[in-house]
Amino acid sequence: MALRGCLRAGRGLLRAAGPRGPPARWGCAGGRPPAFGFLFDVDGVLVRGSQVVPAARQAFQRLADSRGRLRVPVVFLTNAGNCLRSAKARELSQALGLQVSPEQVILSHSPLRLFSQFHQKCMLVAGQGPVEENAQKLGFKHVVTIEALRKAYPLLDMVDQSRRPKELPPPTTGFPTVEGVILFGEPVRWETSLQLIIDILLSNGNPGAELQDIPYPHLPVLACNMDLLWMAEAKMPRFGHGTFLLCLESIYKKVTGRELKYEALIGKPSSVTYRYAEYLIKQQAEEQGWKSPIRRLYAVGDNPMSDIYGANLYNNYLKSAHQNQIQAGVKRSPQAASPQTEDHFELRKGSVDNSVESCKSILVCTGVYRRNADIPSNTEECTMETVFHGHRDFCFDPSLVEASYIVQDVNDAVQLAFKKENWS
Repeated sequence: MALRGCLRAGRGLLRAAGPRGPPARWGCAGGRPPAFGFLFDVDGVLVRGSQVVPAARQAFQRLADSRGRLRVPVVFLTNAGNCLRSAKARELSQALGLQVSPEQVILSHSPLRLFSQFHQKCMLVAGQGPVEENAQKLGFKHVVTIEALRKAYPLLDMVDQSRRPKELPPPTTGFPTVEGVILFGEPVRWETSLQLIIDILLSNGNPGAELQDIPYPHLPVLACNMDLLWMAEAKMPRFGHGTFLLCLESIYKKVTGRELKYEALIGKPSSVTYRYAEYLIKQQAEEQGWKSPIRRLYAVGDNPMSDIYGANLYNNYLKSAHQNQIQAGVKRSPQAASPQTEDHFELRKGSVDNSVESCKSILVCTGVYRRNADIPSNTEECTMETVFHGHRDFCFDPSLVEASYIVQDVNDAVQLAFKKENWS
């Protein structure tokens, strides 16, 4: 099951976190170390497309001291995946007016470094931006792009008549057999990627061969970012990678009569992504020598079906973990709060303390969410009428899309958390 494969990788999370970069500059109010940290979504919370949300700079002026040093640990948790962590950190630094390090950024594909069982396989990568470089930085040694596959097999891409070969090309030789697929994000030419990915799955990685019996289970598919919609400068939400996945799933089922299966679905709302974020928050506090353990996380987002769902799902896990510790009287890897997190957070013993008690979700109204329009006021009576924008493999639980708090913007979210923490 996709979610099991995703969370099983969490066992290697701390080992795979990689070397620490240079420490960020930090400060704390009145010498009192924080007992909380922030997980900020980016699109629709801090920026909309290339435009900075005005409240974002105000929020980070509150979070920083007079010398521009953050007083609270912060991680930027985005489902974007069409860039490098270093590039996203530079974008955020410019947008927010303070220095953001790559170690503070989690992209949708960041947990792929945990999937070492695929790092030596020949993987087809789809998306846009530096997908090949991203894959290599995550540990994948043998990568094939959609464009390389199209050039090797020019007869496969036939929708755009202007790109059809004018003459019959010679047979392709020497092209490696594809052993799996990584979907980094929505591509530019959807029809090309849809066709070639389906070809790879139907041919068991050999698209030049004649179609025989359709293999099932098919080759492993790793997908990053399940957001159906996201918010840019336009007044209405734009299609996200979740929309592309929906198209791929529908085509595969229509052609084969079977469900497309994922080896893993990562990015928000997957709990392994929040586990990784918790680790980075604690790492920042440790680097500053702050003795007070981090007890609470505040996850700020604009999308109920990814940001809020993911934060609430992780909050359920934390509550279950805490309760299990109380009942057992010892620290151990707990059985989780739902089937989606069950039995998959067996991190290396002693690597992480279990100090975090909660992950509160804060929904802002500057992006995908429209106040009083997305979630019915009485979810028990209106569940059947609610449009579920989450991924097919995540069941709809109305309680998971109900935010702990709803505020106008990210500045209000920071003020709310400061008030709850008695922090100034």
